[in-house]
Amino acid sequence: MSVAAPLRQGLTVSGRPISWPLKDVRALSRQMVGHFVETVAPCGTLPGDAIHGDITIITRVCLELAVSMLDGSNIPEKTGQLEDAAAQWAREGVPIDTIHHAIHEGFKIGFDLVVSTVLAQQRASGSAETEPMLSLADYQSILDSAKLVVEMLDTMTTAVSVAYVRELRAVVSEHHTAVHTLASALLGGHPTSTMARECGIEISDRYRVLALAIPPHPDESNPMLDAKVVARRKLRRVQAELATRCGDTVLSLLSVDGGTLLLPAGHIAEDTLNELVGHLSRAARVPITAAVVTAPTDTVPTAADQAHQLLDMVTRLRSVPGLYHFDDLALEYQLTRPGPARDYLGSLLDPLDEHPELLETLRVHITHNLNRQRTARLLHVHTNTVDYRLKRIGQLTRFDPTQASGLWYLRSALIARTYRR
Repeated sequence: MSVAAPLRQGLTVSGRPISWPLKDVRALSRQMVGHFVETVAPCGTLPGDAIHGDITIITRVCLELAVSMLDGSNIPEKTGQLEDAAAQWAREGVPIDTIHHAIHEGFKIGFDLVVSTVLAQQRASGSAETEPMLSLADYQSILDSAKLVVEMLDTMTTAVSVAYVRELRAVVSEHHTAVHTLASALLGGHPTSTMARECGIEISDRYRVLALAIPPHPDESNPMLDAKVVARRKLRRVQAELATRCGDTVLSLLSVDGGTLLLPAGHIAEDTLNELVGHLSRAARVPITAAVVTAPTDTVPTAADQAHQLLDMVTRLRSVPGLYHFDDLALEYQLTRPGPARDYLGSLLDPLDEHPELLETLRVHITHNLNRQRTARLLHVHTNTVDYRLKRIGQLTRFDPTQASGLWYLRSALIARTYRR
């Protein structure tokens, strides 16, 4: 919806356009955004990239639209930009009341600036002995500008509201589209051929089933920001990157903390999955951990269960973020299956319960491929301290971590221990 007002004569005061104080839109927009962050409570909870990026840009657009209307014209493309921005905010979950608060605060600042500038001009033109007086024409211009402010607010709030609600409806309905229904059906093991034909999506013979864990963005724990908005923006970035990299071939069920991807094996090579996870991590701005199992379509539910169990195991072990393949961790996976062997292995590290620094040293040392220097650096200790701790671990557990047989048992015990109550 683009609102185009008829041309009118521009408003002037003392022969100068009344819009003159608003002409430096770049500087004024930065000033306004600073004011929004300090005084409009919802604005202060938005992520920094939103404040210094699209919020600042659209504030400038609103100012340019206000100047053009005060000068007697309306620029339809400016209204269109405002609509596009509102649609983008709806997709990213920015609350609409935040947008309207910012618009109204901006108008307060702008109108105060115009009136104070007019009065300052009158004082400068008058004598020191008399109070500044407005001419009838200037008074009428200020009155007309006040009426025009109401018209501007109507134009902008209408554009924002219509575009925001329209996009929000599209986003909500998208969640229930056939793609999500089809993904749910595949993961549930239900017949999908008829549904796939209706959706126009080709069902693959084999899928690479990815279980994803998306950790919270640091801004989600910032008490000054709205955690839900930050999380939704993170998810939207991941979804957008996924669409860019995989197009419409991927079926996904994602939330702000992770989910499941179904990638047709014929379209996505296995050796490109590491790169894909890297792109998604950069889009999310947090390190994503993923586990993949490739399986025929009729065993997708089992593959998904295995992938998420593998992801849970990797998470429990506090392994470094990245992509993990089931084939590479089959032994670890088997060690985590319930049974007496897991219970026994899990108990081998009980002697370290009173020495948490030894247990942490063992975990870090094994996680980082037995690299003493790296272990020492991560623990902020000397390599001699690492050697001493490894020796103590051997003495307490009777399994020497510097010997292959002892290391095997200790690594197995560390894995099994994460599943003990």
